[in-house]
Amino acid sequence: MAKEQDEEFTDFVGAHGPRLLRTAVLLTGDRGRGEDLLQTALARAYGRWGTVRRADDPVAYLRKMLVNGHLSWLRRLSNTEQVVEWFPDSPDRVDLQALHAEADELRTALRELSPRVRTAVVLRYLDDLSEADTARLMGCSVSTVGKHVSRGLAVLRTVLDRSPEPARTTRRHT
Repeated sequence: MAKEQDEEFTDFVGAHGPRLLRTAVLLTGDRGRGEDLLQTALARAYGRWGTVRRADDPVAYLRKMLVNGHLSWLRRLSNTEQVVEWFPDSPDRVDLQALHAEADELRTALRELSPRVRTAVVLRYLDDLSEADTARLMGCSVSTVGKHVSRGLAVLRTVLDRSPEPARTTRRHT
């Protein structure tokens, strides 16, 4: 029986892990913290796999665990420490912008949003949830989600509009 549950959990993670990781990375604004957030949520889900798999939507259950874990981490963080995004003189720093320019631009823009606004935008548009589902996951009203999303999209438009455009080659007319 335990082996069967292990295989079922493994299959679930294989099928839904990449999308859950994407959500976690977008929520946190950082790949490493996103991986940590997902790992914590999956460890908790494994411990109560019987409950998770019987849920109406196990993926939504895990997503709720991600949101709760992220918001809990933010509450603890705001009371104790400041996060340094990167160390400028680090010789091991990988140039992610060169490798993933568009994804990095979006992550950078999302970091401009407050954590609750970022959570609403990620769940609503990047995870393609309805306003009602987003409100349920965030533990707030639908109108609050609408306000958060409206503010978030306005900031994203501003941030992404001021992003440098790729260099264009121009011909000189002589």
